[in-house]
Amino acid sequence: MAGHPQSRLFILVAGEASGDLLGAGLIEALRERYPDARFAGIGGPRMLAAGFEAWFPAERLAVMGLAEVLRHLPGLLRIRRTVRLRTLALRPQAFIGIDAPDFNLALERKLKQAGIRTIHYVSPSIWAWREKRAQRIGESADRVLCLFPMEPAVYARHGVDACFVGHPLADAFALHPDQRAARESLGISDDVPVLALLPGSRLGEIRRLGADFIAAAILLAQEIPNLHVIAPMANAACRSAFASELAKAGIGNRESGIGKADSRGHSLFSIPDSPFPILVLNGQSHTAMIAADAILLASGTAALEAMLAKRPMVVAYRLAALTYRIVKGFGLLKVERYSLPNHLAGREIVPELMQDRCTPQALAEALREPLRQRHLDATLLEEYVRLHELLRGEGNSGAAAAIVAP
Repeated sequence: MAGHPQSRLFILVAGEASGDLLGAGLIEALRERYPDARFAGIGGPRMLAAGFEAWFPAERLAVMGLAEVLRHLPGLLRIRRTVRLRTLALRPQAFIGIDAPDFNLALERKLKQAGIRTIHYVSPSIWAWREKRAQRIGESADRVLCLFPMEPAVYARHGVDACFVGHPLADAFALHPDQRAARESLGISDDVPVLALLPGSRLGEIRRLGADFIAAAILLAQEIPNLHVIAPMANAACRSAFASELAKAGIGNRESGIGKADSRGHSLFSIPDSPFPILVLNGQSHTAMIAADAILLASGTAALEAMLAKRPMVVAYRLAALTYRIVKGFGLLKVERYSLPNHLAGREIVPELMQDRCTPQALAEALREPLRQRHLDATLLEEYVRLHELLRGEGNSGAAAAIVAP
C-alpha cells in the first residue's frame, strides 16, 4: 500500500460470497467517484477482480457452527487483530464491514473508539430477532447500510443512523423474467408442469427438510401428468446430502450410482411410477426458479429470490427440536410471518408451512393447484412487481457508495 500517499484508502472486510458480491459493487461505484482510490482488507474473487488488495481471503471467515467456530477461533482472533492494527496504522477514509457480524462488529467497535469512521453494510435481521441488538450495532458503526426498507425505522427507535440502499438481488432479476429461455437452457419443454425443490443451502437444512420435500414431489408426480422436478444444489456437499435423501426415499440415479453427474455436474434420479426423473442441478438456482411453475423452498433468501423470479411458492422450514423449544420458550423470534415476501408485504401472500405443519401431505396440497394452473395470479404478480421495484431503491452499489464517500 506504499507509494500512494495522496490516494484515498478504504478498508473492507467481507466473509461470504454474498459479501464479496456487495464489496465488488461498492468498489466499482466508489472508483467512479475516486479513480485513484485504493481498497484493501478481506475479500473474495469478485473483489480481487475489481482491484482489491486482499490481506486474507474471504473464505477464512466463512465458518459456521459452534464446533467449527471454536476450532478456528484462535486463527480468527489473530486475523481480526491484524486487520485492526493495519487499519489503525493506515487511517483509511472509512472501514466498511460487509455482513459477517460476529467478526466485523467487534472490530468496528474498536476502530470507532479509535476515531476511524465505520460503516456496517447489511443489517443483521434485527426486525425478526432481538431488536435491542440495534443499539449495540450503533456502538460499533457510525452508519448502517440496510438492504430492506423496513430496517432503518428499527434502528431509528434506538438512535442509530441507518439507511436503506436497495437489495442487490433486485438487480439480478428482470421485472418480468423469461421462463421460456430458462427452460430452454435446462432442456425442458414449454408444455410440461415443472416443480423446483430448494431444501436449503446448508447441510442441516437438507437433512431436516429433504425427505419431506422429496416425499411431496413423489405424491405430486403420481397425481400430475408429465410433472418434471428440478432441484438446484448450491455445491457438491449439498448435492451429496440431497442424493443421500433421494436414496433413502428409494429414488435411484438413472445411470446407476447415486451422485453420478454429467459434465455440468447435473444428475438424473428416477421417481417411482413416473417416466420423468428428478433433475439435480449443479447451481443455477435462479434459472431453475424462473423455469418452474411452482417452487417448494426452505425459508430464507430463496423465498426472496422466488418472489423476484415471479413464481408461486410454498415456504417451509423445520428447526431442530431443541432449538425450536429454546426459540419459542425464550420468545427470541419477534415476528408472526417468517418469509421475506410476507414480511415485506405486511400480510401473507405466500403459504408458510413451518415446524409440525411441514409434512409431505401438506406441502403437496399447497403446491397442487399452482402446478395445475401453471400461471401466477395477476393480483399476486402485481404485488411481486411492486415489492421488486421497492427493493431496487436508488440503485444498490451507487447508493451505498454515496453514503460511504467522505
